[in-house]
Order: sequence, then C-alpha cells, then structure tokens
Amino acid sequence: MMTTDIMIHINESLAETKQHALETELRTVEGVIAPRFNKPHLLVVAYDMETTSTPVILQRVINKGYQAQLVGL
Repeated sequence: MMTTDIMIHINESLAETKQHALETELRTVEGVIAPRFNKPHLLVVAYDMETTSTPVILQRVINKGYQAQLVGL
C-alpha cells in the first residue's frame, strides 16, 4: 500500500452536515482511507495510490454538484 494525501478546494463553504455527507460518500471509493475537512471549503483525502487516483476522487466531488479543484500540498 502506498498512501498519500491530496487537498481539494471546494468553492462553496459547506455546512457541517454537507461535510459529513461528502466524507461518507468518499469513503465508498475503493482506496480512500480518510477524507476530512480542515475548513468548510478545504478537504484533505488520504488514499492508497495503488488503488485509486486523484482524478477519480476529484470527479466524485464534482459529481456531487460541487465546483472543486486540486490544491498542491
């Protein structure tokens, strides 16, 4: 297993209930280990690079209706 983190900036500031819902959604992606919000619009996702990829994770966020982009760590 090769783990790393990515940071996703979500243009909208999400209320706590929406943050939890998105974290729960991302946990269903195979290889995602720990999604967590640092701020209402910054999401850090720890994942296994051998199982999933940043485009897959980012697309899942976008598919939930949010405008989002990757941020360098």
